[in-house]
Amino acid sequence: MLQSIFRECIIKSDIRLLSTVANIQLKERSPNFRCSESNPVNHTVDNLAQFYKIPKEDEKQLFSHGGLTKTFKTHCQTFNETCIMIRKPALDIINSLKHIDYSKPAYRFVIYGSNGSGRSLSLAHVVHYGYKAGFLLVHVPWVGDWMRRCKESSVSTLDESLTDLNLDAALWLTHFKNQNSHFLKEEQFKMSRDYDWNKREKILKGAPLSELIDFGISRVKYASQCVVVLADEIKKLSTSGICKTLVLIDGFNAFFHSNTRIFKEKKQIVPPNKVTLTKPFLNLTNFDWTNAAVVLCLDGIAIGQMDSPSEMPRYLLGKEGFEHVDPFVPIPVNNYNEKEFISCLEYYKDRKWIQQYYPELEKELAFVSNSNPFRLLEIVASL
Repeated sequence: MLQSIFRECIIKSDIRLLSTVANIQLKERSPNFRCSESNPVNHTVDNLAQFYKIPKEDEKQLFSHGGLTKTFKTHCQTFNETCIMIRKPALDIINSLKHIDYSKPAYRFVIYGSNGSGRSLSLAHVVHYGYKAGFLLVHVPWVGDWMRRCKESSVSTLDESLTDLNLDAALWLTHFKNQNSHFLKEEQFKMSRDYDWNKREKILKGAPLSELIDFGISRVKYASQCVVVLADEIKKLSTSGICKTLVLIDGFNAFFHSNTRIFKEKKQIVPPNKVTLTKPFLNLTNFDWTNAAVVLCLDGIAIGQMDSPSEMPRYLLGKEGFEHVDPFVPIPVNNYNEKEFISCLEYYKDRKWIQQYYPELEKELAFVSNSNPFRLLEIVASL
């Protein structure tokens, strides 16, 4: 009897000791999961696996019209802050953008990886860097919305063989205007030639670039064609040295997949190459201009494949898309490594998202989630 009581006391003391050691370890590493530097320009390899906070004014200017996933934005509202983990894929692109020669043809970076690995947030990190580093941003938050959930479609007024997505185009022009409002106030951002829209409406050479954007927003009928013209003007401005441009497109492979949900009057499917909005962004992702860089993110969900057979660029882009972006710098985004996984748990504990801790919790969550960021978020979410 005494032996069993003694053994039970030893077991309980071991559990208390393990708990104490675990708490000590948490206290030792808890300060390391946050980065005090909110400017991505100053992020270095020393900040890997740390969370940095996006200032509210930057978030409002950059992501008011898209760029952060709905699930992530919901949790940001819950956590009362918008924090992104500094990871190697985004940092590799940022370091490259700091050192490449912009007198050469536009460099292309292609982000790819498994579902939920954090590709869109890596792209958002680069968007924030581009804003702070003084780039003119050409950011498309999600091509899948255009090709599979467009708000409306109509035959183009200027080319009957094309289909316009004018409401989506007008919303994107608003997004572009919001992100680059500080540039559009400068005098050198002006039209290079005249554009006649109809007998009464035209934009003259030398007019502010903002006039073209405002025209597309107010005259939705011409919004898609305004995006085409804007792309040409941006390439001219960038090549002439007036600005440095950073093109960022999420779900880029949707421009090359025929499985759209855009239909003509007779219910015929409209392929992407017959959509007016495809033209300007394929134009901007060419390498025939300078003072520019292009960052593309691939996703099977953008083409309706929830469980894509392959995450590799050659499969997602297809032959035509791969040849369009080749050569490019591949940027794989993997699941969390051990340091990133622990840092993420520390952040959740700090936000009181995980309130109960025991020594084996990390191993259990790592096993069940396979260290996938989105899967981990789903597992620890409230019921």
